[in-house]
Amino acid sequence: MNGKIGIIGFGTIGKLFLEKFLDSGLLAPEDIFVSNRSPSKLEKITDKKVNVCLENRMLVQKSDYIFFCVKPSDLKTVFDEVKDVLSKDKYIVSVNGSIKFSQLEKYFPENRISKIIPSVTAEVNTSQTLVCHNEKVGDEDFAFINQLLCTFGNVINLSENEIGMGSELVSCMPGFIASIFNEIAKGAGKHTEIPEDQRIEMLLNTMIATGLLIKNKKQSFYEVIEKVATKGGITEEGVKVIEKDFPHVVDELFEKTLEKRRLTEKRMADGI
Repeated sequence: MNGKIGIIGFGTIGKLFLEKFLDSGLLAPEDIFVSNRSPSKLEKITDKKVNVCLENRMLVQKSDYIFFCVKPSDLKTVFDEVKDVLSKDKYIVSVNGSIKFSQLEKYFPENRISKIIPSVTAEVNTSQTLVCHNEKVGDEDFAFINQLLCTFGNVINLSENEIGMGSELVSCMPGFIASIFNEIAKGAGKHTEIPEDQRIEMLLNTMIATGLLIKNKKQSFYEVIEKVATKGGITEEGVKVIEKDFPHVVDELFEKTLEKRRLTEKRMADGI
């Protein structure tokens, strides 16, 4: 695969990208450059034979594709640091969904820019990775980015104005799902002597199997409900409770998270 990759920031996302890009075999280690605000964090990757850069400016000069994997509060500082060495032929990738293309283009008006929202499920190669591109991204670059991201899961292309809800559905959702099932495991514990680890194992296996049933058999959520919740049966009683009370939780969840996202976008706009 042609192109040298630069990763600025070696936190959770930066580490994830490095590991997956190397595991994919699409990139040679010598074609990857990594920098971080705290260089000591990069000492552990010297055995991976990637290029460690002590300065972000050096990384930008040596890379074709630059992945900005830094905290939102640090973006302006990094942009100011590298903008005079980031030529118009460089490809910019932001992993922050709260910064708009219009804001990025104030710094880099002539560059091809993509935004990528990964999921923690990339750790097990089942990520639902969201991608959107500015108008300067062509077919060749589009294919290059997709090929990279497909190595650790599905790639979902969305318009910029849908990235917010898309993030709730794929990037935030593992946390939401884990929270829901954590409450179910705790609630079940009040009514049984089945050990906690066994309850969790039962729930996890059932959750995974239900997902596979729906996906592989091309069944809808409603079809699975109808299969299990027979008229007058035990499951039907539980489904009635969920259908009565849970919609209010879902409405509040999205109201709170999307409002937080709007506030974050406003802070980003004020900061950039």
